[in-house]
Amino acid sequence: MSFQQPSPSSFPQPGPGTQGPFGLGAPTGPARSPKQRGRWLKYGAVALVSLFIGVGIGSSGDGTAAADPAAADTKSGPRPTATVTETAKAADDGDGDAKPAPTVTETETVTAKPKKTRKPGPATSFSGEGEYVVGEDIKAGTYKTAGADGDFGCYWERAKDASGEFGSIIANNNLNGPGRVTLNTGEYFKTNRCQEWKRVG
Repeated sequence: MSFQQPSPSSFPQPGPGTQGPFGLGAPTGPARSPKQRGRWLKYGAVALVSLFIGVGIGSSGDGTAAADPAAADTKSGPRPTATVTETAKAADDGDGDAKPAPTVTETETVTAKPKKTRKPGPATSFSGEGEYVVGEDIKAGTYKTAGADGDFGCYWERAKDASGEFGSIIANNNLNGPGRVTLNTGEYFKTNRCQEWKRVG
């Protein structure tokens, strides 16, 4: 086996005066057009601007730590402050020199009192689907419905308790049209597939 050295003419030789990144005669790589260099410059500038925007957003914080004590203070309720300033007349000690008296400032904090709200009582109108305790959930009285909320009719039931037993039923009915029922305090009223019930008496 013999080793042959390649001839120098088989490799391209750099021209006179060409210099690569590693000195004279080193390969310079493919030549880039000015258009390609401009594209890389544009992408680099966009990346740099994006980096600065991200750093700015990250370092600014959301400001909630500083705002929390103030927010907690404002949630406790309105606290109007009234400042009263009185200026006293100059005192004359008899020698003709009137000396001004010190200014007294009194600050009084007045806390606004919320209006008393009445606890809502039992409802006078209610959905046509559910079970209600008369006197707690709904007011006692006579109620009216426009009828069924679908094709299967409106069912209502007055009961002594919520057991669901047949013996606890006081009265019941299936309505195909409008209907009325009188409910007494302490009864349970069950309604299915009915339109809204409204108190009429």
